Amino acid sequence: MILVNGHKLVAIIVLGVALLALTCIAEAQQLTKIPWIGYLAGAGSGPAPAFIQGLGDLGYAEGKNISIVYRTAESRPERYADLAAELVRLKVEVIVADVTGVALALKKATSSIPIVMAFSTDPVGAGLVASVARPGGNVTGLSNLTEELGGKQLELLKEIVAGLNRVAILRGTGLANDIFVKATEPTARALGVKIIPLVFRGPEDFEDSFRTATKERANGLIDRLGQAVSSADRKRVVELTLKNRLPTISGFAGWADMGGLLTYGPERNFMYRRAAVFVDKILKGAKPADLPIEQPTKFEFVINLKTAKALGLTIPQSVLYRADRVIK
Repeated sequence: MILVNGHKLVAIIVLGVALLALTCIAEAQQLTKIPWIGYLAGAGSGPAPAFIQGLGDLGYAEGKNISIVYRTAESRPERYADLAAELVRLKVEVIVADVTGVALALKKATSSIPIVMAFSTDPVGAGLVASVARPGGNVTGLSNLTEELGGKQLELLKEIVAGLNRVAILRGTGLANDIFVKATEPTARALGVKIIPLVFRGPEDFEDSFRTATKERANGLIDRLGQAVSSADRKRVVELTLKNRLPTISGFAGWADMGGLLTYGPERNFMYRRAAVFVDKILKGAKPADLPIEQPTKFEFVINLKTAKALGLTIPQSVLYRADRVIK
């Protein structure tokens, strides 16, 4: 009887081990099915929190049913190509690009992996997609309506700065910034304002850029660097605008909160959440070629009255009334 019970015990142990092995195999198979999302940023230290929140709202949790591979160029556009190639080699299911230059580098690196743009200056003009309604290739996502944005920013500066007639545009390199300047020129001519492009290639250019602005007698500035530079570099730009007494407007969401005069641009958190929706659709089988480019429907206008006072400016009530937020 003891021998029989012994056989029964052995059988139970063997069965338990087998079930445990099958469970481990099933879990391992499940893990291999977790989609990998690539995320290539021009600057920063991690994916935008609003993008992660957007994924969470759609039922995704990192490490549970998705994994994110993050890479940043650390404000060095010359790194875009190598980082794009690295993500392609990792064979991720979809890649998120947070600036136009990054999207262009990714498009050159792959024609098969879907690319979702969180922001794009002019995806058609930049050659990223065939059309807004039907992108046609492996790229889709959101456009930030640059054609209207630059003109609107210039109009706001004109309302606030008496005698505004020479406005510098602090911009990065690349086609997207060329498009921005070109799209702003018609409004500049209508307002009697001369545009002075200041090309930024790296942090070492800051001092020279502002010296050029002073030499060219600029009395206003449009900041175009935004997501393409680090937080430390953005703070430095804010400091230089105050030091050189240049009223400045930027499309970067945190510009006024950091001490800049005016923020006017697409509500970035909204766009990152929408980028998560694109990723979700692609992971569920949608093709980028069939997903129309979306344009932002929410814009943010913020005024920093402390900075206005430091610059000796009085913001008209008609402008204050239109602001989403006023920092006092």
